[in-house]
Amino acid sequence: MTTRIDTLFEKLAGEKRPALVTYFMGGDPDYDTSLSIMKALPGAGSDIIELGMPFSDPMADGPAIQAAGQRALKGGQTLAKTLKMAREFRTGNNETPIVMMGYYNPIYIYGVERFLGDAKSAGIDGLIVVDLPPEMDEELCIPALKAGLNFIRLATPTTDDKRLPKVLSNTSGFVYYVSMTGITGSALPDTSRVADAVKRIKGHTGLPVCVGFGVKTAHQAQAIGASADGVVVGTAIVNAVANVIGPDGKMTADPAEAVATLVRGLAEGTRSARLASA
Repeated sequence: MTTRIDTLFEKLAGEKRPALVTYFMGGDPDYDTSLSIMKALPGAGSDIIELGMPFSDPMADGPAIQAAGQRALKGGQTLAKTLKMAREFRTGNNETPIVMMGYYNPIYIYGVERFLGDAKSAGIDGLIVVDLPPEMDEELCIPALKAGLNFIRLATPTTDDKRLPKVLSNTSGFVYYVSMTGITGSALPDTSRVADAVKRIKGHTGLPVCVGFGVKTAHQAQAIGASADGVVVGTAIVNAVANVIGPDGKMTADPAEAVATLVRGLAEGTRSARLASA
């Protein structure tokens, strides 16, 4: 199985640069605005898009992403509409990898087999489902791999060398290293420890390692990209959307342009961090 994710990382390895992975919440603050944000990401420098699936009880997410999910749900976003968003994006872009990120409950309600079929046909390349541990791989991970989708797992600073092989057992596409403990956006990443963590994970897998949780600036992206295969940014992008929504719910500026401006700076930082030759 070769996905757009695999193809991208092979290309970037040749260019000796890390990927910029950008997360946004599908449907925030409404479907059309969210789709315009998604369409703006590749042109601003995003290499991989993480498409958030809004959920009412997002236990790993901080206040900013929780609020984005609530805005999306209030605006009528559903899992079916999130898949539709990917499908519409694919009419103009068949190259940028899309990873759907969220929680298992909406997928379970939708139906695993139906979801995987619809995700594949919509042009989804991978899944990050944060509340399914490796012990539950038969639930979604194994069926997803059989359907031709990468299943991307999270590793954290508390994932020790004894646990790591289990976490990586059915992981594909890339490994998402959470650079701190806690919820999204809760602190700044300790970039001084990232290189050691990436090296340790790479001792267990040949997959690319992308690092996120807390990355907000081009400087942080550059520092992390010096050792990681990818830099993941989420909360900062969600905040860029929230910052142009007034108290009355009306837009004070174009959210897609606000996001694109931020991502252009992050992309410049990421691309200036050249990976050392293996």
